[in-house]
Amino acid sequence: MKMKTKFSTKITVSALLLGCLVGWSARAGDDANTIWDKNCAACHGKDGKGSTMMGRRLSIKDLTDAKVQASFDDALATKTIKEGVIDKGTEKMKAFGDKLSNDDIKALVAHVRSFKLAQ
Repeated sequence: MKMKTKFSTKITVSALLLGCLVGWSARAGDDANTIWDKNCAACHGKDGKGSTMMGRRLSIKDLTDAKVQASFDDALATKTIKEGVIDKGTEKMKAFGDKLSNDDIKALVAHVRSFKLAQ
């Protein structure tokens, strides 16, 4: 009987840990969506295509395009989010390094990559 209790306890603990991990993973995705909607969608579009008024004005690239996705690696995407983009002395994208945590930026890069997968 004692062995069955230990086994049941291990299953229960494992199930709880798995539930927490699944919940955390879903929350991280929600956080990336929230960050995107709040800080990025006005220019890049909710779908990443850049077909917003500001996106067209700034000639933002379509992040759903596989060639666009292949044109940068995650390190460059992270740097761009942290430092922003200045072109010919004009700010094209503001820096978010002082507003977002490294984990938020990592989640945001994964979110950007998901646009390519959504095709």
